[in-house]
Amino acid sequence: MRPRMLGMLVVLVAAAAVCARLGVWQLERAEIRGASAEERRLQEIADAPPEDLAAVLPAGASFTGDMVARKVEATGTYDVAGQLLVTGRAHDGSTDGVLVVAPLHVDGPDGEVVLPVVRGWLDAGAEVPPAPAGEVRVVGWLQAGEEAGTAVVDGRTDAISPAQLAATWGGRLLTGYLVLQSADPAEVAHLEPLDPPTRAGTGLNVQNLAYAAQWWIFGAFAVALWVRLVRDEAAGPVALPGDAPAGGPDPDGAPDPTTGTDRDTGLGSDPAAASGHAVGSGPAAPPV
Repeated sequence: MRPRMLGMLVVLVAAAAVCARLGVWQLERAEIRGASAEERRLQEIADAPPEDLAAVLPAGASFTGDMVARKVEATGTYDVAGQLLVTGRAHDGSTDGVLVVAPLHVDGPDGEVVLPVVRGWLDAGAEVPPAPAGEVRVVGWLQAGEEAGTAVVDGRTDAISPAQLAATWGGRLLTGYLVLQSADPAEVAHLEPLDPPTRAGTGLNVQNLAYAAQWWIFGAFAVALWVRLVRDEAAGPVALPGDAPAGGPDPDGAPDPTTGTDRDTGLGSDPAAASGHAVGSGPAAPPV
C-alpha cells in the first residue's frame, strides 16, 4: 500500500491493458488478412485449369494434404442406382440439407476405378434428381474422405467415408472424392454447387497471429513483474556479504564470549593474563 508501489501498480496494469488490446488488434488483422488471402486462393483454385484425375490421385494411392482443392477432370459413367444422400449438411445459412453423392466409374491406366462425386446440395425435403445416364465429363475439386459414420440405410448416410462407400458400391474406390464444379452434360438447375474445399487451419494470417501472441506475453510479463516487486518489497532488504548482523556490531575490543580473547588483539580479557602473570602465582603483595 505504499505510494511508490501503488504507482508501479498503475503503470504496470496500464501496460498490460495496452498489450492486451494490441494483441486483440493483431488477432483482428490476422482474420482480415487471412480472409483476404483465402479469398484470393479460392479464386485462383476456381480459375486454375483442371488436371487429369489419374495423374493427381492414382488408384490405390493415399490421399495427402496437398491434394485438397486440386482441380481435376475425369470422364466416366454414373451408377444411377448407387446414388446416395449424405444428411445433416449446411449450406448458405441453411442447416437442413443433404449432399447428393453418386459413384462415377472411370477407366484409368490401371483399370476401372470408382470416384465418389458430390453433385451438389439439396434441401432435405426436395425431390432428388437422378444422376445423368451415359458418359459424362466432370470437373471439380478433390477432397479427402471422411471418417466412417452411420451405416448406409435406405440410400442415406451421414459421412462420405471411402470404406463404407466401398462396402456399398463395390469396386476399387479412390481414397478421396470430387466436389463437382461443372459437368458435360450439365447438371440440373436445382442442385446447388458447393464452394471449393479448404484445409483445416486456413483463414488466419500466421504472421499477425505471432504478433498477437507476443503482445499477450508482454502483458503477462508486466503482471508477473508487479507480483515480483510486491514479494521483494514484503521480504525487506537483502543482506549482503560483510553486512553486520541484525543485532548490531560488537564494540571495538569486545571479547569473544566463547574464547575470552579480544577480537582485535587476540589477547585474553583477564588483566593479569594480559600482563604475562598467571593468576595465583608469584609472591603475595605486601600489606599496605
